[in-house]
Amino acid sequence: MKIGDIPLVATIKEKCRMCYTCIRECPAKAIRVSEGQASVIATRCIGCGNCISVCSQQAKRVYCSIPEVEAMLAAGRPVAALLAPSYPAEFVDMDTDSLAGTLRWLGFSSVHEVSFGADLVAREYARLLAESERPYIATTCPAVVSYIEKYLPDMIPALAPIVSPMVAAARVVRQACGPDTAMVFIGPCIAKKGEAVAKEVAGEVDAVLTFQELRQMIAARGWDPARIQPAPLDPPRGGLGGLFPISRGLLQAAGLQEDLLKGDLIVVDGRANFWAAIRQFRKDPGDVRLLEVLSCHGCVMGPGFSRHDPALEKRHRVKQSLKKELGKIDGERYKQDVERYCRLPLGRGFSSFDQRVDRPSDEELTRILARMGKTAAEDELNCGACGYNTCRRHATAIYRGLAEVEMCLPYTIEQLRTTVQELEMSHQDLVEVREALGQSEKLASMGQVAAGIAHEVNNPLGVVLIYANLLLERCQDKSEVREDMSVIVEHADRCKKIVSGLLNFARQNKVFRQRTDIRELIEEAVRSAPPPAGVRLKVAVDTAHAMAELDPDQMHQVFTNLVSNAYAAMPGGGELSVRAFGTNGELVVEVSDTGTGISKSNLKKVFEPFFTTKQVGKGTGLGLAVAHGIIKMHSGQIRVASNADPAAGPTGTTFTITLPRHEA
Repeated sequence: MKIGDIPLVATIKEKCRMCYTCIRECPAKAIRVSEGQASVIATRCIGCGNCISVCSQQAKRVYCSIPEVEAMLAAGRPVAALLAPSYPAEFVDMDTDSLAGTLRWLGFSSVHEVSFGADLVAREYARLLAESERPYIATTCPAVVSYIEKYLPDMIPALAPIVSPMVAAARVVRQACGPDTAMVFIGPCIAKKGEAVAKEVAGEVDAVLTFQELRQMIAARGWDPARIQPAPLDPPRGGLGGLFPISRGLLQAAGLQEDLLKGDLIVVDGRANFWAAIRQFRKDPGDVRLLEVLSCHGCVMGPGFSRHDPALEKRHRVKQSLKKELGKIDGERYKQDVERYCRLPLGRGFSSFDQRVDRPSDEELTRILARMGKTAAEDELNCGACGYNTCRRHATAIYRGLAEVEMCLPYTIEQLRTTVQELEMSHQDLVEVREALGQSEKLASMGQVAAGIAHEVNNPLGVVLIYANLLLERCQDKSEVREDMSVIVEHADRCKKIVSGLLNFARQNKVFRQRTDIRELIEEAVRSAPPPAGVRLKVAVDTAHAMAELDPDQMHQVFTNLVSNAYAAMPGGGELSVRAFGTNGELVVEVSDTGTGISKSNLKKVFEPFFTTKQVGKGTGLGLAVAHGIIKMHSGQIRVASNADPAAGPTGTTFTITLPRHEA
């Protein structure tokens, strides 16, 4: 197994809510979003654990070493626990001796402080800086080392060729306890799991447990503090190396004095700072001789903690515990241990594991930005909602297959707005279709009733009308009987017209389409219903679209009805405009008047049979209902818009007919 084979961090897809926080916090951009799901790319991950720390949904899972350690403990082989110096910040419920006793209760043969390895490493740094003038980057943080190996391999020569305190402690304990002893590092760092399998130090440490994993093992065994026998840590005991988990702890342990004026020793920590510091060092190290970079704000803030106390509180616990433990150390024994182990080889090399990907060309970047709806500089909001600082970095990630266009929040909002508008239009269309269907069903049912009544009434009404006219002819002029008979004839004739209208409305006529000149048809309809005094008539027909396939007789009836109604709506005079034009393969005819208009309450009723606003005896209320049926039989639409309120603007009514110019 090598570094990159271990999936240090994985995503639990069921818990991932696509907030993109992990992308924002990942310095290596090792997270790919595909089909709305974020997944960690093992080969690109540096194990910093930022994604774990910031995930509020607990959707990130760390590679678990518990099964490996349990197998070691069960095999009967000596297993040494290497305890990171940050342990006081985690195990506040136990003192050092209780923690050591608990580890032995779990089955560890010995418990050692990594701080002694840190002391040896600190001496190596002091020696390195004393013997060389070259600028170096400290290699105590495995996440930083992994970042350089993967993303800045040209800077590998700048890495200090010194092992980490974990590896140094493992070499010390192996010499003290024998080569058959298995080494298990216990600390707050996930990247240590990757470091343990790096080929340059492979085999030094057999497994790495985080503090969280150790807590799980203790809980699974049914830990009872009353049953634990406290025990001291095994030698060699550490010194100031216990400050390593605190920022600048390396400098103090190595006896290096930070001078802000000289600026030769620089310490940087935290995700937001470490990669920028490394890149600046790469560009121009200046007077810097040692750059110590930590991906966390000190190891006390590592992602492997189960506790989430403030950094200052954790630092305080580490310092207080170290003061207490330093008071227990035998100074003479410590010197002897340092002399004994200081000759151990603490050097190491580093390998390039290049994960850099080509950048897109300007043309490719422009195309990707256009897909995100960003065609101008002002469209690039750089809001960071996608997890990338700028729109161009997001576009670059899309080019590299790490991101999706839909991650752009403004783009997604705009798409949703468009979708909502389209849905609203579809909804409105459905409402209109539903109303039209309801109207058609109502007209159909009324038509059936009307047809039955009309047929039954028509014959006896004809007899009444004939005999009434015969009697009228026999009556003497100006007689009282003649006047009465005239009334009978007039109203019988009106009944005949109503019945005739009912039959026209009810009959299921077929449309006999023929190529018709709409201009001639409109002029004929206008001639058959000449305008009354005071009404101006305007007819405008687009001659380029004057021909259409329709039933001229039925459409003549429609136009005549509309023109007659318009005249009736302008008793005081006005203007009637008839306009016809073509659009998108359809014929549109508009009949507009400047009359009194139709009230809003009556607009929905205008196509209903027998509905009329005319005086009694002036109309049957069937004209528009018949016109509506004819238009529907032509697979067309008829709409009405009207204003009857002078305060809201000019009054008047417009009927708009839309017909297919050709039979489907």
